[in-house]
Amino acid sequence: MTEILLAEDDDVVRRALTLTLGARGYNVEAVPDGASALRAARARPPDLVLLDLGLPDLEGVEVVEQMRALTKVPIIVVSARRDQADKVGALDAGADDYVTKPFGFEELLARLRAAERRAAPTLERAEITTAEFTVDFVRKEVRGPDAQVIRLTPTEWMILEVLARQPGVVVAGPDLLREVWGPTYGTETNYLRVYLAQLRKKLEPDPGHPRHLITSPGLGYRFEP
Repeated sequence: MTEILLAEDDDVVRRALTLTLGARGYNVEAVPDGASALRAARARPPDLVLLDLGLPDLEGVEVVEQMRALTKVPIIVVSARRDQADKVGALDAGADDYVTKPFGFEELLARLRAAERRAAPTLERAEITTAEFTVDFVRKEVRGPDAQVIRLTPTEWMILEVLARQPGVVVAGPDLLREVWGPTYGTETNYLRVYLAQLRKKLEPDPGHPRHLITSPGLGYRFEP
């Protein structure tokens, strides 16, 4: 049974999500504020975190950052804030997805399932190696030729992982967006341009002429070992 840590200050929403998710087979630990969420994550690491940004004690982005320092499990933000800056801030802080209130419960379930799939370990391939770096799917990290870890943000890692798990295969831009940011995304191609540029700076010997993170114009992106 998947263990979900739910941080939501609205009593009605917290009870409703706890009951509804429980009826769908999830085990939910629900808390009303950020400090309680961080304590709960330390005491009993969850499989997935659902986090409201509008918590009464700590700023939501701060909770995301501290939570990400504790665990690599998926963090899905559920918030009434619709401003793009709030979404980008939460994602850059380490959130894996952002759901805007009000939302359909079936959509939330679909996002939960997608997050679980991305987080699930795979036995098909433990790592993939290029001349410049190694992508370790088990440790969820990238190492340079000197075995030093190359630091990636959670979003950068997710993009790289999606592409590197299917080397040589072109992943369409909308599919990559939905896989990384969630099912309601698909047109925000500027996200991909920004994050692919950041990845190339960190991984490619010549970012302007990439060997591994290739753009297929009009189609999408592919990873070449």
